[in-house]
Amino acid sequence: MENFVVSARKYRPSDFKSVVGQKHITTTLKNAIKNSHLAQAFLFCGPRGVGKTTCARILAKTINCENLKEEGEACNQCDSCLAFNSNSSFNVHELDAASNNSVDDIRSLVDQVRYPPQKGKYKIYIIDEVHMLSNQAFNAFLKTLEEPPKYAIFILATTEKHKIIPTILSRCQIFDFNRIQIKDIADHLAYIARTEEIDYEEEALRLIATKADGALRDALSIFDLIVTFSAGKKVTYQETISNLHILDYDYYFKVTEALLDESISSALLVFDEILKKGFDGHNFLVGLSEHFRELLVCKDPDMATLLQVSETARSRYVEQAGKASVSFLLSSLNICNQADLSYKSSKNQRLHVELVLMKLAKLPHALSLAAVAGNGAKKKA
Repeated sequence: MENFVVSARKYRPSDFKSVVGQKHITTTLKNAIKNSHLAQAFLFCGPRGVGKTTCARILAKTINCENLKEEGEACNQCDSCLAFNSNSSFNVHELDAASNNSVDDIRSLVDQVRYPPQKGKYKIYIIDEVHMLSNQAFNAFLKTLEEPPKYAIFILATTEKHKIIPTILSRCQIFDFNRIQIKDIADHLAYIARTEEIDYEEEALRLIATKADGALRDALSIFDLIVTFSAGKKVTYQETISNLHILDYDYYFKVTEALLDESISSALLVFDEILKKGFDGHNFLVGLSEHFRELLVCKDPDMATLLQVSETARSRYVEQAGKASVSFLLSSLNICNQADLSYKSSKNQRLHVELVLMKLAKLPHALSLAAVAGNGAKKKA
């Protein structure tokens, strides 16, 4: 049986142009390589799964490439590139600072730095999770980081930049990686699906991208899970929300419709259906707040493009936003926010959410009475 390779490894970028969502980083690094403006110490910062270690490895391979391309990419054909791709390069050393964070580990690394490369221009040292180093290890590393040999380049990667001492930060060229946009993740998942000949629904890929919260590695892991569930045939929206235990936004449309119609019974019945499906009342409250926020955004047609949803879903948001007043949406957001803060301290949490729905259902009537009273006061004045 053929060994399965997870998508995060199988489709790991091997050059700068295949890195997703970090163009500001890759462009700067390629220009530095082309113009021979390489710093001797780099610090790659950012959340998990956005390509820090991947970019470090690509940079390490590219600066030792013997036949560098005009655009600053590695050729992937020379001896140096082939050795790197087969994990047999003697010029690239990786250290996991999470498990090698003592003074002795850093002293061992410093001792290695003294020896120049036997082949190639540079020796590259990639230190992952560098914030895990002890203060003593950082101090032992300082002098080497400030005045390394010309052939030594250090690439540090971390998810917690604030934990690194200022004396280390001042010696590095710092690159801040962004969370990857939902559209970029969805497009990359679509590319992988086409390559693997897997049918997919765009809404399903967008949902996976949203759930990943800007981390491409997380998105690829979720994608593999859904593909396995469907036996490698098709990634559908319904299967995705079922597997990820996500509440379908269709429920929020139904609840909001009931609230705008001032129908307490309809709203409570929808909420009862949600609870029977095993969803938590607190998650429902948070999701309802997000739904009201999306409707508020859609009150301005120009801002509707901010919604990271499909065209079909966006048209539904715009349509429902047309039925709800700004006053209703702002008041609803305030009520939901207060309920969110007091949810955990409530003794009867189901009743807590039901009372919120009852208040929201009577909100349009209360707002209309307030408007009438306000107009009456103006006439008397």
